[in-house]
Amino acid sequence: MQFESLKILLVDDNQHMRILLIEILRAIGIRRVLEANDGAEALQALRDHDIDIIITDLAMQPLDGIDFVRLVRLSPESPNPMCPIIMVTGHSTQRRVEEARDAGVNEFLAKPVTPRGVLERIGEIIDNARPFIRTDDYFGPDRRRRVDPDHIGPWRRAGDPGMPPRGE
Repeated sequence: MQFESLKILLVDDNQHMRILLIEILRAIGIRRVLEANDGAEALQALRDHDIDIIITDLAMQPLDGIDFVRLVRLSPESPNPMCPIIMVTGHSTQRRVEEARDAGVNEFLAKPVTPRGVLERIGEIIDNARPFIRTDDYFGPDRRRRVDPDHIGPWRRAGDPGMPPRGE
């Protein structure tokens, strides 16, 4: 893959993590990286620059990564609600992963980060882009990663509204 044309926005309140991620991004060929210390700075960078991918930490102050993602996806003032977002965190519990997914994150990367992990997540965004969907309580990439060729009908889960009870 050729990454020289990508512009990445890196959002993390930890300068050491930003330095590590910048070195990884440079090693895989990405040269255009903007940095932000927090979500507020990142929103301004989104307004000022055409960003291709956002890489953000989950645990930041005063605006954490989940709240930042929600603002990018849902705020009427968001300059790019469909920008792909990779969430990086050391808090990779199932609950936090689901919370990030439900906020509209495209990919999730657990610490410690590796060049391979960063490359795989960027590759997923580029090679396997999921369509964006809007529901009453969600806007972001389709949370379903698998396509079931045997699935017929509009419902995917037993609890989906309007789905008839089993056996009918």
